[in-house]
Amino acid sequence: MEKGERPNWDNPVQFFMACVTYVVGLGNVWRFPYLCQMHGGGGFLIPYLLMLFLEGMPLFYLELAIGQKMSQGSIGAWSSISPYLGGVGVASVVISLYLCLYYNIINSWSFWYLFHSFQAVLPWSTCPLSANGTQPLEECTLATPTQYFFYRETLNISPNIEYNGGVHTGQALCLTLAWCLTFLFIVKGVKSSGKVVYVTATFPYVVLTIYLIRGLTLHGATNGIIYLFTPKIEELANPNAWINAATQIFFSLGLGFGSLIAFSSYNHYNYNFERQAVVVSFINSFTSIFASIVTFAIYGFKATLNYENCLDRVRLLLLNTFSLAEDLISQENMLEWVEKLNSSFPLEFAEIADKVETCDLTKELDTAVEGTGLAYIVYSEAIMNMPLPQIWSVLYFFMLLLVGLGTMIGNIFSHLSDELLNGLVCVFCLLLGLGFTTPSGNYWFTIFNDYGCNFSVFFVVLFELIAVNKFYGLKRYIEDMLGHEPNWYWKIMWGGVSPLLLFAVLIFYIVNYIQGGTPTYQAWNMELVRLAHRGASTAAGCMFVMVLCFSSGSLGDHRVSRLRTSHDRTPVFYA
Repeated sequence: MEKGERPNWDNPVQFFMACVTYVVGLGNVWRFPYLCQMHGGGGFLIPYLLMLFLEGMPLFYLELAIGQKMSQGSIGAWSSISPYLGGVGVASVVISLYLCLYYNIINSWSFWYLFHSFQAVLPWSTCPLSANGTQPLEECTLATPTQYFFYRETLNISPNIEYNGGVHTGQALCLTLAWCLTFLFIVKGVKSSGKVVYVTATFPYVVLTIYLIRGLTLHGATNGIIYLFTPKIEELANPNAWINAATQIFFSLGLGFGSLIAFSSYNHYNYNFERQAVVVSFINSFTSIFASIVTFAIYGFKATLNYENCLDRVRLLLLNTFSLAEDLISQENMLEWVEKLNSSFPLEFAEIADKVETCDLTKELDTAVEGTGLAYIVYSEAIMNMPLPQIWSVLYFFMLLLVGLGTMIGNIFSHLSDELLNGLVCVFCLLLGLGFTTPSGNYWFTIFNDYGCNFSVFFVVLFELIAVNKFYGLKRYIEDMLGHEPNWYWKIMWGGVSPLLLFAVLIFYIVNYIQGGTPTYQAWNMELVRLAHRGASTAAGCMFVMVLCFSSGSLGDHRVSRLRTSHDRTPVFYA
């Protein structure tokens, strides 16, 4: 290869694997199942699949075409199309860099859980003892051991965002390890990353398949799967369901970050990327649905276990209070006995009425859990109730780690080709990322994640569509590479449907932001022993301004005031 000549993928399979490992990320594993749960199970699949055809595939195709035609990274490709469009490429690089500042902290959490999985007793399965060693810590018993381990042991969460504490040594080491691996994966550019993607693209499917087989054998798994595929048709009238479907497709395919442009720039000029655009888009959506089946099988098991434990507690309470024979009351006739005892012994029943829990399986399944709450709390609770939990824990967190590192490869490697520059960027991001390992780091992580990149990439892709249609012409460069012009489907999507859809989403976000009111966040209040809303402090307000300016007006898909607890039953440690 002559000096200055751009290298190519060793074979088309490497390019395919690179695209798969990039688009299949944490959003497929923890965001999509949450959206299904929030928007009526199977009913959410209707807007989701429509958005795949109206938005996902056309934009994915467009970015692959730009990169392959120009054989340059994001900045060079857009500058070649027009000198006035170089800023579009710069914006993509800035957004990717911004994402890299905080994304690897998730991988450090996965490392933390992975290392703690090699113990005889999983540390999140029991509460630690208090200082006197006679009883479990009160904070842990008020929540659950899994919540305590994540928010106290893993994050060492602070009571508010203004708390200035030291760096969590364990998390800092895990973050350093995550960045070292990221650097090793990209150090030789396409030559090193091309080998890694074979593992990062395939192993998650192996683990998900193993989990699916195991999950289907768990007691109550069918309850979760039935819940997933039972549509609530009324959700189709909810505009938020359609907006969330559009944004999920958009971000799960990684559009607007410049990574797809860079990936395809290593292709041979006449490679048939059209086929790849369709196949990879479908694989991404298939993975989301597949991961949801696995998640809801596990979630059905956990919900059923919680429901039956609730029934057992009520049953024991009734047996002890009314001195009944143990075989009289069962889980099946519990409700009948509650009504019977309430009517026959009203005075006695009134004394225990506040202790009689309302056990409801549907309510357990309705509890919406997103993000870290799903990945590190719900799954952890399910794992510790399986036989040989250490094996299942290692498999799961190793899979989560590979999925996260795959996304990091796409965002770092795609823009840099110099080894020294790669190393400097990794060190720079590591040093800034140490702030997320402090006690208040999870608050900042949430702000960065919600406000950092979302709104900006919509603008970038909208400009991509306008620029290609106006300055370069779709027919001109695609026909030259493939030997035929795009069919009517691609032309209609690029020429009208996709830009209008993107514009509608932008308007929605702007209106939602304006109507959001004063930003607040939820923090753990030690004195009240519950969650309390706090107004955005001066420091937080400055942070919001910095985030918005740095990401060119990024607004995110959630107001901070709408941050949810990781578990509605015991929302003790959520930041």
